[in-house]
Formats: sequence, structure tokens, C-alpha cells
Amino acid sequence: MSLPLRTVIIGAGQRGRHVYGAWALHNPNAMSIVGVVDPIDERRAAVVAEHKVVAGFGKLDDFLGSGIGADAVIIASPDREHEQAAVSCIEAGYHVLIEKPVAHTFDGVQAIAEAADRTDRVVAVAHVLRYTEFFQVLHDVVRSGRLGDLVTVTHRENVAAWHMAHSFVRGNWASAAESSPMIVAKCCHDFDILTWNLDSPIASLTSNGSLFEFKPDRSPAGATERCTSPCPVSDCPYDARRIYLDQSYSGWPVHVITDDPSHEGRMAALEQGPYGRCVYTAGSDVVDHQVVSMELKSGATATLIMHGHSHEEQRTMRYDGTRATLRATFGVNQVVEVIDHVTGKAEPIPISSRSGGHGGGDEAMLAAFVDSVRTGHDTLATPSNALAAYELAFAAEQARLTGDRIVVREFSV
Repeated sequence: MSLPLRTVIIGAGQRGRHVYGAWALHNPNAMSIVGVVDPIDERRAAVVAEHKVVAGFGKLDDFLGSGIGADAVIIASPDREHEQAAVSCIEAGYHVLIEKPVAHTFDGVQAIAEAADRTDRVVAVAHVLRYTEFFQVLHDVVRSGRLGDLVTVTHRENVAAWHMAHSFVRGNWASAAESSPMIVAKCCHDFDILTWNLDSPIASLTSNGSLFEFKPDRSPAGATERCTSPCPVSDCPYDARRIYLDQSYSGWPVHVITDDPSHEGRMAALEQGPYGRCVYTAGSDVVDHQVVSMELKSGATATLIMHGHSHEEQRTMRYDGTRATLRATFGVNQVVEVIDHVTGKAEPIPISSRSGGHGGGDEAMLAAFVDSVRTGHDTLATPSNALAAYELAFAAEQARLTGDRIVVREFSV
């Protein structure tokens, strides 16, 4: 297949429209958007206008029964709709790219993996970190044996405070019952990287965490129900006015709250929508910090720390082996270095500077998806090789809720 991949976007929100749709507009020889599925008229209309398509559907079944000429679908709908959309589209014969998390339950992830295994279509998962040069370099160093036998591993998912407020307190992932547990929604990436890198499967885990900050009893004195009231708490790090009203910027997360980037449009969104609510009374019930302690079958240990109180958005990692230590930072600055235990010297591993979403992972993943469809080559992230990561993520939430040590199943990755 050399023609553009004729693709239908299912879910025209932030990822569907502004990431996948935008990539298609910039890469017309690789992908063309020929249809969109979204129950919200305004979102659907925006994609129709931007891509000059005539096929806009309010429901998945309307699309599946339409007979529209399409090769592939990109599923970027809410988490709880992924399983039905993915299985239905796989069985209908489409190539499929599924936004993370693959599904909001482990049974759902398994159902999608089983459906993918029954077809010769390409079914890929948006675990974009695998497609970045940074994590490919890190993977190659860890698996090369250069560190010796791994003894301890620490991954930190440091979520910026404003991002926590946007996505997990005021936004689409503020309620575990309506989306996914935060350890699944945010850290399926991290579990995927761990299972990809480690040369021994994880045997068991425990987990602790809670909602610490975003509760009414933590509210500053005098705080109002909306930041636009106006709230007199001038030094609040979660002030929506500070996050969304900077007129010099109109990308994410601004375009999540409104399609009108003017000052008036932003203010109206904050005054009327969920993103202007006080974080202390917004009603979030997901954790804002969680620690997962894991024991590998080899006897080594790994720790994943996730929290929403960072000064900046970054992942930090440390792999300690019997011969050397690897330290790495994935954020605005990308750093990987190996410190030899004999010489004590730190050797920086060069990483190219790549722009784009998730350190260039978004763009590389989409290009790889198109290439997989055209050539039949395997894609890096599939539902099947994601099973181990989701087993860990859902087990971590179970362990947090019950206080139990969970023995996890072993999957081929």
C-alpha cells in the first residue's frame, strides 16, 4: 500500500483531533482522515472542516454500518469505550491504533489482545515512549549487559502540579469510576517500559498511595468554588487563571478547555466549565501519589513512584547493576549516563534533540503504524506485548486498595 492510509478517528478530543488529526494534515502522503466518530457535534464538525471529510458519525455503530472506504481507525475515545470500539473494529477488518490505556479493565485488555491475535490486521497500542530515541537508547543499554546483573531499579513519574490539576483533578481522569485508576491511566507507559527493559519478569508487588492534597479539608482559608470568583488565594499553584489565561499560548492544555482561544473564550470556559473549579472542592477521587514496590523473579527489586506535585514534567530513572549504574531523565532535558563501578567515571550517552509530542514519540509511532500497515512489519507496541504492563498496573491498584502483596502472572513480552 503506497497511497495514504485512509483513516477514521474515533474520538475527536485532544489526542484524536490535535495529535492524530494534526499529524495527518502535516503528512498527507502517509495518512488521510476520511471520517470521524464523536457524539459531540462541535468536535465532529471541527474534524470534518479541517480534513474536508463528509463522513461524520455520532455513534460507533453508525460508522461500522456505513460501508465507508477506510483502511484503519484510530481509537481516541474515553478509556471506558476502548474495548468495545477496538474489538468491533478489529472484527470488522480494520487496522487499529488504540490510545492508551488499552482498556479500563485487565479483562478488556485481554479481550482486545485476543481479538488482535485472530486477525492479520495491524493492531497497535499508543505506548509512545517505546518509539522515542531516548527510551530506545535506555533499553539498549540496560539489555546490553553493560550494567551487569540488575539489582535495583527506580522509575519516577513526576507529574507537574499544574498537569495534575488539569487532567486528574478537574479533567477527564478525575474520577476512577468514569475513566481509569491514575496508576493505569498515567503509568501504563512506565510499566510498559519496565517490562520491556527488565530481563527477569516481575513476580509480586505491593503498593501504597492516596489522595493527599485535593480534598475540602486541605482548602486554603477563603478559597472560592471557582478561581474566577475571583479567589483571593493569590499564591495557589493550581490557580486556573495562571494555567489557562496566558494569551501567548493556545496549545495544549488550552485547546482542551475551549475552541475559542481568545481571552473572552478562555474566561467563559473557566467560569462555566470544569476547568475553573477549585481543585480542593472539584470532587476528584484518584490518588495524587502512589508507590509500587516490585520483586523480580531474579530476586532484584524495582520501585515505581508516581506523584502529581512536581515542579516540572519529567520521568527520572535509575538502574543499579553489579557493574555500573544508569541514571536518566526524560523531560525538557533528556539525559542518559552510565557510571562505572570500577573507574567511577560517568559516561553520557548521546541523545538527539527531538521536538514533538512525548519527545518525538507521537510522530514516530504514527509513522511506524503507517509503515507496519504498508509493509507488514511488526509494530513495537501491541495489545499482546502490553499484557504484562497492564497486569502490573491493575495489580498495583488492587494492592493499594487491599493492602495485599499480589503475585502477578507472567506474560511473554
